[in-house]
Amino acid sequence: MHDQDGRPRRRKPAVFKAALISLALLLGSAGALIAASNNPKPGITVQVSPASQSVQQGQSAAYTVTVTSTGGFSGPVNLASAGLPAGVSGSFTPQSITLASGTTATATLNAATAPTTPAGTSPITITGTSGKVSGNVNASLTVNYKMTSAFSVAATPDSVTIPPGATAVYSLQLARNNFSGPVSFSVLGGLPAGATAQFSPNPATGSSTTLQVATTAASPTGTSNLYLVGTGKDASGKAQYAYANVQLVLDSTVKQFAIAGKVPGTLSPGTSAALDLQISNPINKSLSLTNLSVAVAGVTRNADAVARNLACTPADFAVTQYSGPYPLTVPAAGGTLSGLRVAQSAWPRVGMLDTSANQDGCKGATLQLAYSGSGQGN
Repeated sequence: MHDQDGRPRRRKPAVFKAALISLALLLGSAGALIAASNNPKPGITVQVSPASQSVQQGQSAAYTVTVTSTGGFSGPVNLASAGLPAGVSGSFTPQSITLASGTTATATLNAATAPTTPAGTSPITITGTSGKVSGNVNASLTVNYKMTSAFSVAATPDSVTIPPGATAVYSLQLARNNFSGPVSFSVLGGLPAGATAQFSPNPATGSSTTLQVATTAASPTGTSNLYLVGTGKDASGKAQYAYANVQLVLDSTVKQFAIAGKVPGTLSPGTSAALDLQISNPINKSLSLTNLSVAVAGVTRNADAVARNLACTPADFAVTQYSGPYPLTVPAAGGTLSGLRVAQSAWPRVGMLDTSANQDGCKGATLQLAYSGSGQGN
């Protein structure tokens, strides 16, 4: 073929045509992706508040469940729960909710326990379903034994903030009401992954014990509610229970300041000694402390006590916690309680109990102390 001027007409290469077709397909695919991203699939999200509840056997716990339409979803949503412990009946009010596009609706899950429901913490899954569309959220329910009037437990502080890998210390005070027997302590639920709990002494024969919660560097950050239970038997042999709740906050942005101290001299039955704590400050500005706690973590007996198999444990000692003012301001260089002008009467004290048992194993023993604190930079 020739042009009008007589020159041969050039053919477009087949390769060029193929490139045009490929480009058209590519643009078509990109347009489909853009259209898909601008038109998300209809769905729902499910939320619950509070995420955890703690009740006694025979009591009920109520959760507010919030369901939200996403991607233009509209229609009825049926609610269901799974994981409730044995003897617990769960019911939603209403059982089904209807959503219009972009709207939110709520329902109430009522979990009614029975007097025979086993004590412990159970994970609960709450699910909303509408045909092929579904969403779920996790919650938890802690069931406690019925509380006694024979004794009660109070824990301080109510919250401790530490970085993962550190240890939190809580002091538990035991108030007795015509109850003289030993009380054993445990954490019923709420410990973050990797954390371990130790009470000292345990069981407690006096009016106090100390809880140490040791976390690992891998323990997840966030807030955990710990449920503490004290158990003792009355004169008839019937088990009695009392409870306390504390909070543990793991925050990786918190810089861990150091606390140190030692018992001056030696202790004998019925005596105690004040601890002039040394506080180091890891930041270049003043540190405002809102909690200081001390616990007897262990006892090392002398060689003679070991050879004679004489016992001495943390249960032979008691700690009186710091009672000074908060917040306690520590300068950038750090300091001691005495250097911070805290009255000695407010310092923490470690005392040796005077019991009816043979305490010769504690002569010359060395105490290992654990410390915990919370604070923030000013």
